Amino acid sequence: MKNEFTLAFNEVLEEKQLPKEVIIKALESAMVSAYRKAVNASGAQHIEAKIDIETGKVTILAEKEVVETVQDPHTEVSLEEARKIDPNVEIGQTIIVDSTPKDFGRVAAQTARQVIQQRIRDAERQMQLDYYQKQLGEIVSGIVQAVTSQGLTIGLELRAEGTMPRKEMIPGERFRVHDRVRALVAEVKDTPRGPQIILSRTHKNFLRRLLETEVPEIYHGIVEIRSIAREPGERAKVAVSATQPGVDPVGACVGIRGVRIQAIVRELHDEKIDVIEWNPDPAVFIAKALSPARVTGVYLDEKNPNGKTATVVVPEDQLSLAIGRDGQNARLAARLTGWRIDIKSLTEAAADALHKLQKDPTYASLAEQLADQIPQIEDMLARKAEGRPLTPEEYDALTRFVDRVERRVTLGAPVTAAKPIESNKLAEIKAQIPPEAFETNILDSGLPEHVAYILQEAGYTTVGEMAVQMKVRPEEIFRLNGIGPRAMQEINKLMARLEERMREREAQTETQAEATPVPEAERITEEPSATEELTIPTPEVEASLEPESIAETPVETTPVTSEEGHEEEEISFDQLFTLKSDIFTKITLDEDEEEEEELTVRSKGKKKAKKKKKPVALEYDPDRDQLVIRKKHKREDEDWDEWEL
Repeated sequence: MKNEFTLAFNEVLEEKQLPKEVIIKALESAMVSAYRKAVNASGAQHIEAKIDIETGKVTILAEKEVVETVQDPHTEVSLEEARKIDPNVEIGQTIIVDSTPKDFGRVAAQTARQVIQQRIRDAERQMQLDYYQKQLGEIVSGIVQAVTSQGLTIGLELRAEGTMPRKEMIPGERFRVHDRVRALVAEVKDTPRGPQIILSRTHKNFLRRLLETEVPEIYHGIVEIRSIAREPGERAKVAVSATQPGVDPVGACVGIRGVRIQAIVRELHDEKIDVIEWNPDPAVFIAKALSPARVTGVYLDEKNPNGKTATVVVPEDQLSLAIGRDGQNARLAARLTGWRIDIKSLTEAAADALHKLQKDPTYASLAEQLADQIPQIEDMLARKAEGRPLTPEEYDALTRFVDRVERRVTLGAPVTAAKPIESNKLAEIKAQIPPEAFETNILDSGLPEHVAYILQEAGYTTVGEMAVQMKVRPEEIFRLNGIGPRAMQEINKLMARLEERMREREAQTETQAEATPVPEAERITEEPSATEELTIPTPEVEASLEPESIAETPVETTPVTSEEGHEEEEISFDQLFTLKSDIFTKITLDEDEEEEEELTVRSKGKKKAKKKKKPVALEYDPDRDQLVIRKKHKREDEDWDEWEL
């Protein structure tokens, strides 16, 4: 049966949730303090305590000096007593001796109690500090213990208390005592009164952790949160991207019918959340960040002295939506993307572009190119200022005009290769490109209009120049502002068409080089294919048949091959007539041709015209040395009629 000490020890362990070693160390320290207090021992004297958990027995060991005659029993021990512990000890040496008193007394017991409480309290605080420092940036749950004008006091695990100041609470939220609250551990401080734990519900990482909790794809790393911009209680924007192909990051965060995102919205006191797909192209990303507004164009300026600036052009009816209430939408988009965003309406951007062309000398060359468009733009802006409507075509013209001017700003000087290309290497590269590509304007290349304009402003006036750059250093094309992955896909498709055209040209050249004139006699003796037809223009046939019938009477032949299956040696024209008659096959004309054509056959001074041709066969008669046409009657049982030629 366990004694009272063991029961009390286990009760303290369960209540304080502290390690066993911590409690034992606190008890030993309390016993040492009680002994020093009881005997008034010096601080220089080494004293230690040993506690047996099973029996509860406490042993005090004190360091004493070995002397012949003991004057102070608290610091000295006789040689005889010392030799019982260590037989080799000598006078003047020190030895650890059991000095457990029979009764500590009331004062010593009170001292031990206070020391035990203090040590256990310190151990609790240290454990709380270590635990919540590991929980920094994570969501914890607690119960409201007090509501004050400064904020909330929340009871947490390990008997810790956290504070949530008013500025860390979502505006409009109201809590009462005993309400359960989820919050982010924003800061942990070590103070003399214990660890100070600051909780927050307005931190952007609170939204990040909620998304990780509600969306398994984010927790497992399939979907990644790129950036978060938040105004607590009102609106937030989250940019996400997929780390695996075939995954819709926005759909994964929203969930079926918005179940996942609605759970987060309720937790954040009905805060609106916009989930946006992240894009590596800053222009595309900024356009998406301004959703739900529709953006006409985004023009980046990284060399602006005020920082990276993006000029965004939107239609007039989308201007207020892009800016948002009190500029909230534009402000969140700027914080989400890290760019300074300047939003303009289409007419305002056109007026600014027109002013630059007319006043800024750096735009002189571009102003000359757009000289014919400037009066039209001025007329459109004047009519718009008067309140007169513009047609959709005119709005498109304004959009193209602004796009050309603004891209001239972002592109700057024409981009050329970083290193000069050797002349021989350049000649080899040009030889791999069709010559007509160097005569085709880049605007007529079939690329999207905005991509063609970007390449033209960068100095690539023909398709051939662009193709040379793509073969040498394609990264120079990709570095152009406004050229993203989709634009590079279109350019690669154009390069594939050029390569295919070049292969066709090479194939035609090889075919023409291999083609050589063949004599007529050799063509007759060549081995024909299975579908090849052979017509023998003999003098007798030419004398008997009209030219049209000669051309319209093909004769199928059987290839003449040797036993090995190879073509035999050449056969002279005269030897051809010694072949068997079975090389000529029956010829059947189509019914349509029979109805449309008429064939006149002369035989023994007689003419016979037929409206419809019947099946005929052309044979060579070696006895007569003539070609004979045999005609088949309608009745199958009758013989062939023989016609001599």
